[in-house]
Amino acid sequence: MSLEELTLLRKELHIYPELSGQETETAGRIKKFIEKYHNAKIIENIGGNGLAVITEFSNSGPTIVIRCELDALPIVEENNFLHRSINKGISHKCGHDGHMAIVAGLFFWLKEQNFKNGKVILLFQPAEETGAGAPNVLNDNRFSELKPDYIFALHNVPGHPIHSIITINGNFSSTVQSVAIQLKGKESHSAEPEYGVNPALCIAELIQKFNRLNNNDPAKEDFRLCVPIYSSMGVKSYGISAGYGEIHYTLRTKSIEKMEGLKQDVDRILLEVCSKHKLPYTAKWFDFFPAVFNDEFCTQVITETAKMHNYDIINKITPFKFGEDFGWFSKKHKAAMFGIGAGLESPALHQANYDFPDEIIETGMNMFKGIIKRILTHPK
Repeated sequence: MSLEELTLLRKELHIYPELSGQETETAGRIKKFIEKYHNAKIIENIGGNGLAVITEFSNSGPTIVIRCELDALPIVEENNFLHRSINKGISHKCGHDGHMAIVAGLFFWLKEQNFKNGKVILLFQPAEETGAGAPNVLNDNRFSELKPDYIFALHNVPGHPIHSIITINGNFSSTVQSVAIQLKGKESHSAEPEYGVNPALCIAELIQKFNRLNNNDPAKEDFRLCVPIYSSMGVKSYGISAGYGEIHYTLRTKSIEKMEGLKQDVDRILLEVCSKHKLPYTAKWFDFFPAVFNDEFCTQVITETAKMHNYDIINKITPFKFGEDFGWFSKKHKAAMFGIGAGLESPALHQANYDFPDEIIETGMNMFKGIIKRILTHPK
């Protein structure tokens, strides 16, 4: 399998992105690509729209899972290159198209190997961006029956030198939780706001007090970040004083325990401020991402592989601030995630002009090949 063919696959996936939980065509493209060249043992619809591609060398020995993500984001593509997204308002702005191309390419390498022990599962996981995909895979009995010993994943990281390998001991990512807050006041004529309950001042006070909770320094143990994501209030009818308001936030901390403390602070502020403004409210918590914890042995294997290929290794001291539902895997299995530098000049993840750099497809494949070789030939 040539790098040119994998690059074409990556660009095809970029053209046809799908949102979390809707990745049926994306999974179909991966399946078709693999089956075009080889017969493969594939478990379909695992954890939703996921695929598990199995290569078995022996009934004995370790089972390694290499995981990537199928889903894209609700972001309008700003780029004008030939492989730009044709699905309105949806695009691959996190690089999952590149991650899929890397993992798909491993299948053809695995078919040429003659390891004496073990099994390798290539997992194309759905719904990473909402945090639902990994738990759904873990709750699928067909995944449990595979009995994984080790699970690995990568993520491209803009702002770091291209091809560099980013490792972190302990937590790789942050714990993340989102909340939707709905405020139910009372409409009135805008000439007589005293007869209604307008949520505007309550929303303003909530925003100010939530902002005071922030400590946006990931080096600190009490790192905490509350970011407003969405807000709405009233209707565009200028004779009506608003009676309904809604604000959404995403919260980030270093650990699940710290997240529980931050949620308690948010709940306390909600009760205090909404009571003051006489506004009933509801708070719905969703999209939970536990921090990814890197197993010590798995991290050692990643580092050894990077050294073998003479890649520059960046040992990051603090976890990334982003969330990753790979954290669900690391709660139940020996697992680790590493980063690959996507270039100092690359747009940031989730920016509308971002595009995965094809140069690091080979880097990702080299890393996963080395990890697989190391574990299947020298199991712990």
